[in-house]
Amino acid sequence: MRILSLQSGTSADGIDVAVADLRALDDSSTPVVRIRTLLARTVDWSPELRQRLLAAVDGSSLTPAEFCELDTLSGREFAAAARAAADECGEVDLVVSHGQTLFHWVEDGRAQGTLQIGEPAWIAEALGCPVLSNVRSADIAAGGEGAPLMGLFDRAWLTGETAASGRPIATVNLGGIANVQVVSPDGGLIAFDSGPANALVDGVVARATEGRQTRDTDGVLASAGRVDERVLAELLAHPYFLAAPPKSTGRETFDLGVVDRAVAAAGAEPALADLVATLTALTARTVANAVRSATAEPPSRVIVSGGGVHNPALMRALTAVLALHGIEVSTSDEWGISADDKESLLFAFVGFLSWHGIPAALPATPEGRARVLGQLTLTPETILGPRLRGAAGLTIAGGHE
Repeated sequence: MRILSLQSGTSADGIDVAVADLRALDDSSTPVVRIRTLLARTVDWSPELRQRLLAAVDGSSLTPAEFCELDTLSGREFAAAARAAADECGEVDLVVSHGQTLFHWVEDGRAQGTLQIGEPAWIAEALGCPVLSNVRSADIAAGGEGAPLMGLFDRAWLTGETAASGRPIATVNLGGIANVQVVSPDGGLIAFDSGPANALVDGVVARATEGRQTRDTDGVLASAGRVDERVLAELLAHPYFLAAPPKSTGRETFDLGVVDRAVAAAGAEPALADLVATLTALTARTVANAVRSATAEPPSRVIVSGGGVHNPALMRALTAVLALHGIEVSTSDEWGISADDKESLLFAFVGFLSWHGIPAALPATPEGRARVLGQLTLTPETILGPRLRGAAGLTIAGGHE
């Protein structure tokens, strides 16, 4: 089955597009799925639309007319990116569009709702094939968190490896928000958002440079700065870090107000490089704490993916903290899956599960309430075929092609 996935992260850096071929290698009760990546790239948003998206993500209010425009325009740009990829790789059977997250509503310690935009009808019209979208809401409605979804991929990918080693393996995805997954030898899974990864660093750099820079490229600022321990202590006191998993969060929780309040409470006036170094240390510390405390037996290793792997300062800090506890750090590239493309492959895998009617059981999903994720936008050519057998034990073959 050829699946095209689309998504844009919380920083709205661009539209991640991937085309993957997913095939069940057998028809047993525990089928193995082979994933072969045909194309993966990031397509820039048009500058004006990106600014509007970022303003909405940062909390700017929208009239119904403005919301309609934003939803439609982003859907059209997703559609254009998808059409260009299909023109290059050939037609696809299904598109999975995660869209652009504007808000993840968490109240009283659990997710109440989530909002991703990018009208899927434009994508279906452009490609003439069905589109799966709104992939988080069914789990939230069933009592789950709707995030992080990466655990679905990692459980299928790493169960065999953990069973062979007899030790848990953790994965970390460093996007705007960091999420942690721990797969146990018995196939057990723990997955939750640990807090900010790149979001706060990106935010303070963009604000300080009036948008001329949007990230700490190559970790240059963090490497040049010194951690302000007073500010770090205030940041670490945020109640989200003290809450037990399962839990999920987003930029609506970790915005620049969090940074400004911590700086004020510490009575500090850090230079930009020192503030970036402090926020980088915050990510490393909170991710490491999450990895160590997630299971009674600490994992043997952590496999890292996402944009944060390209920040040497962040990777050094994370590696140093985890090394104190005997936990090795590597990137998913070393395990056969591109660190840049892993999240796109996740959404292709979600599409494969949903197309075959396989419920997605996340750690926060109440027992017996796993749901088939997403909503389908159909086309006149859509034929809903037979479902794949073996829903209970589907796994991913080691690595990918």
